[in-house]
Amino acid sequence: MWKCPKQGLGAENWRNWLIQLRKEPSVIRVEHPTRPDRAHALGFRAKEGIIVVRTRVVRGGRKRPKPRHGRKPAAYGRFVNARKSLQVMAEEYTQKRYPNCEVLNSYWVGQDGAYKWYEVILVDRAHPVIIADKKLNWITKPEHRGRVYRGLTAAGKESRGLATKGKGSVQFRPSKRSQGAK
Repeated sequence: MWKCPKQGLGAENWRNWLIQLRKEPSVIRVEHPTRPDRAHALGFRAKEGIIVVRTRVVRGGRKRPKPRHGRKPAAYGRFVNARKSLQVMAEEYTQKRYPNCEVLNSYWVGQDGAYKWYEVILVDRAHPVIIADKKLNWITKPEHRGRVYRGLTAAGKESRGLATKGKGSVQFRPSKRSQGAK
């Protein structure tokens, strides 16, 4: 149903869903994931210490303000390559709002001409239930703090070129920048 949501949900329901999303604030905690199948595939479980937050990001390219004083034509460039996806930006934006939690993963829930919405799965690293959970307590270790800012989520690894393996992707490992300095 969520592969082609306009057909799966119906055009009218999809339109109403987007209207509802536009009225919400840019970052809002939700009680239940909108797409439970996707959330469970990415590590969500209905237990204390795990929360889901819906985040809105602005679509489109990035553009610097027009310079107020003279520039050489070569230095005038205003369009900036973001070098990371909107999904990664949504994860980082959510991490700033919830500093006591760690981003586990995120998934797409909607888009229109101006915005994209993602639901981000967060784990409270200090919660006793998470600390006692054998499958999730790896995220409580200090080396996993700020993993979203270092491109260690699934979306972050994809932006860094680590989603592909084999021929043609050798220059992305261990990182794009380290390959240039030989």
